[in-house]
Amino acid sequence: MKLAGKKIGVLLEADYFENEIFYYKFRFPEEGAELHFLTRLWGQDKLTFLGHEYRAPMDVWETFENMSDEELRTYDAIIVPSGMVSDRLRYTEDVEKIPPATEFLKRVFAEPGILKGIICHGLWLTAPATELVRGRKLVCHNNLIGDAKAYGAIYTNEDVVVDGDLITGRSGGHAHLFAKKIIETLSAANPN
Repeated sequence: MKLAGKKIGVLLEADYFENEIFYYKFRFPEEGAELHFLTRLWGQDKLTFLGHEYRAPMDVWETFENMSDEELRTYDAIIVPSGMVSDRLRYTEDVEKIPPATEFLKRVFAEPGILKGIICHGLWLTAPATELVRGRKLVCHNNLIGDAKAYGAIYTNEDVVVDGDLITGRSGGHAHLFAKKIIETLSAANPN
C-alpha cells in the first residue's frame, strides 16, 4: 500500500484509451490511493463517456469546474491521460478565453505540492498555455514532438521523463511505466 493516504485525479472525456484508464482504475487503488476521475459536467449530475477502442462506457460524476484551491490542494497528483481526452477537453465556448480544462491545469501547475502527470497526446491540453512546459524536459507521442518543441519544451527521447514535479510518458501503451514512476515518486515524497 505505497499510496495509502494519497489522492489522485485523472482527467477524462470521450474517446479515452480504455487500456490506459482501466489500468489506472485498478493500479492506483491497489496501492491504496484514493482515485477520482474529473471532467466538465456541463451542469449534469454525471456523464457517460465511451472509450476509443472498444466503446466501453465509463461514468464520471466529479468535476474540476469551480474546484476551490483548498480542495485542489487535497490532491497529490493530477494526470492528463493519452488519446483524444485532452483534445476534447480543449474545447472552449468563448474562443477569446483559455479552455476551462487548461485553466484548471494552470492552477495545478501553480501548486508545487501536486505531481503533474501528462502522457502521450495529453500534451495538447498545454497548447493554450505553453508556459507550463516551456523549458521543461518531457516526452510525448512521436506525433507531437514538433508540438513539444514549438511549445518551448525540451523533448527527451525516453519512455518516461521526470522533470521535478512533472512526469511525462510517451504513449498510452507506456501507461504501466508512467504509473509505476508516479507510484514511486508519490511514495518517496511522503513515505507512510
